[in-house]
Amino acid sequence: MKKIINPWKDLEGYNCFGCAPNNEAGVKMEFYEDGDEVVSIWKPRPEYQGWVKTLHGGIQSVLLDEICGWVIIRKLQTTGVTSKMETRFRKSVSTTDSHVVLRASIREQKRNIVIIDAKLYNEAGEVCTESVCTYFTFSQEKSEKEMFFHHCDVEQEEILPLI
Repeated sequence: MKKIINPWKDLEGYNCFGCAPNNEAGVKMEFYEDGDEVVSIWKPRPEYQGWVKTLHGGIQSVLLDEICGWVIIRKLQTTGVTSKMETRFRKSVSTTDSHVVLRASIREQKRNIVIIDAKLYNEAGEVCTESVCTYFTFSQEKSEKEMFFHHCDVEQEEILPLI
């Protein structure tokens, strides 16, 4: 896997709840490219629980929506917005798990509409949550002018993230 370089990391005012590394309240996701998939390994924290020792469903949805957005950013080299998200919670996720793994990839693309499949796995590798996100993608011009996006690269060396 290759680590995806966050193209906004040095942009003043960048404070995304999902992926900004300096947002103290955020989930601070990082992403990797693994073939056709974008992958994230994330460590649950107790402040994101719903029920006792259970990861809040809203936080799970944030994680899945965010990784789908990064599929657009990396694989299509543009930006966009979520227009629909269908999420199925199959198994609870413990906030005591050492990590969860998220994987997402493009299922279908028709012009500027992209459908992305995403899954969240617990530390045992079991599918806990699944989402299908429909994204409306922006033109290159809008991505550059309004989203300050030019391109999204990966680091040159293959790495194995520490889990």
